[in-house]
Amino acid sequence: MEYTTNKKLVMPEYGRNIQQMIDHALTIADREERTRCVNTIVNIMGNLFPYLRDINDFKHKLWDHVAVMSDFKLDIDYPYEIVKPENLHTKPEGIPYKNSRIRYMHYGRTLEEMIEKVGEYEDGEERTELIRLIANQMKKCFLTWNKEGVDDRKIFDDLHELSKGRINISEDFLKLVESKDVLSSKKPKKEPSKKGYKQK
Repeated sequence: MEYTTNKKLVMPEYGRNIQQMIDHALTIADREERTRCVNTIVNIMGNLFPYLRDINDFKHKLWDHVAVMSDFKLDIDYPYEIVKPENLHTKPEGIPYKNSRIRYMHYGRTLEEMIEKVGEYEDGEERTELIRLIANQMKKCFLTWNKEGVDDRKIFDDLHELSKGRINISEDFLKLVESKDVLSSKKPKKEPSKKGYKQK
């Protein structure tokens, strides 16, 4: 079979025909004609992925891919600055993650950071509303982890602890969403029965 002797494709997503076109372009002696040939190849490559045309720098990426598939040997007038071979396999910078321990996994780090931030707010309507939103979200998170239910006092105690004592509220001050309402909203809704349905 022919494929057993063919070289491995650099970018298989374009297929062997595109690779062969680029290999042919490398053999064209006239630089101007070679550039026109590669322009045609890039247009064909773009037609393979029409749904990507609206993405920023899509055309630029195609020219980068041409350079890569030619092993950077194409001597043509590129319309963009092409990726350099030494940067081709450069690893992106790592995303910095916090190493501090999450106190309660069911709340998550983001919620804990929000609690710390709100704890620094001055007393007022904005602080009260943010506490209400956070406390209700905490209750929803807790019930995702433990569907048996949770007492509001537990949420307020956790809120007090995670805010390092800056947020101290009671059931009289704030009424949270009912556990049964949270749990019922998580259940998939049943489709109405079509039994007895008559088409007019």
